[in-house]
Amino acid sequence: MRTKIIHFVLMLVCYTGFAQQDAQYTQYMYNTINVNPAYAGSRGVMSIFGLHRTQWVGLNGAPTTNAFSLNTPINNSKLGLGLSVVNDRIGPTSDNTVSADISYTINTSETYKLSFGIKASGNFFNLDVNKLNPADPADDNLQPFNNEFSPNFGAGVYLHSDKLYFGVSVPNFMEDKKYNDNDYVIFQERMNFYVIGGYVFDLSPTLKFKPAFLTKAVQGSPLQVDLSGNFLLFDKLTLGAAYRWDAAFSGMAGFQVTDGLFIGYGYDRETTNLRRFNSGSHEVFLRFELFSKVNKMVSPRFF
Repeated sequence: MRTKIIHFVLMLVCYTGFAQQDAQYTQYMYNTINVNPAYAGSRGVMSIFGLHRTQWVGLNGAPTTNAFSLNTPINNSKLGLGLSVVNDRIGPTSDNTVSADISYTINTSETYKLSFGIKASGNFFNLDVNKLNPADPADDNLQPFNNEFSPNFGAGVYLHSDKLYFGVSVPNFMEDKKYNDNDYVIFQERMNFYVIGGYVFDLSPTLKFKPAFLTKAVQGSPLQVDLSGNFLLFDKLTLGAAYRWDAAFSGMAGFQVTDGLFIGYGYDRETTNLRRFNSGSHEVFLRFELFSKVNKMVSPRFF
């Protein structure tokens, strides 16, 4: 009976579980710490980031993601530290992941730096059976999952300068088994392989252009490729667009309110048949950075 109930749950979440194992972000270029631990401390200042994503608005049980992260270099050393918390809700299920990152950076030239990072994380999975509406609520086999814990670890490398970044990472090496029913695995989280990159072109003293990409590969799922282009005007206003291969078009905007405060918004519109059942996805984020007289940036970093 329990297996049938869990299958019922997966009827709701199977699409998201198949197409996106890790939480999905449109503005991944500002949220790199969640996919690559080597990013920790790379901005040279303490960076605090918060994001809310509502996916497929109008579709009952669609994913909702909240992410918070903090990363910082350690004094004048080559070390960087990061801490992140992600809450991902899909239908009656909720995933809470807490991660700690540490990076080590070496100078490969006067312009480029190469960072190596490792990530340690813990995941707490919950299933709220009260949202299942079963035929027999009194069934003794109908049991919730409350904070089912599973540890994990990952690693990444990140090459960067003031103009370019390129990274390769695997945030989770352990293929965690979820939705278990004795010896039968209903769903198994796979390793997610990420390749990210971008370059900033100075088109004029007041205009910059940054093309960027993210590629994610997961066993059993189609290759995900996100392509984006953003313009930065007067070091204040960011406008851009993106395309997720065979999935969605996106529009993005951001504004540098102060030297340390940046806010952004993104909207996705599906190109698949799923577009008939929702009105799109919304994503808002805020980044706050703490500067000192020593590490104050001359102009805002575009990634």
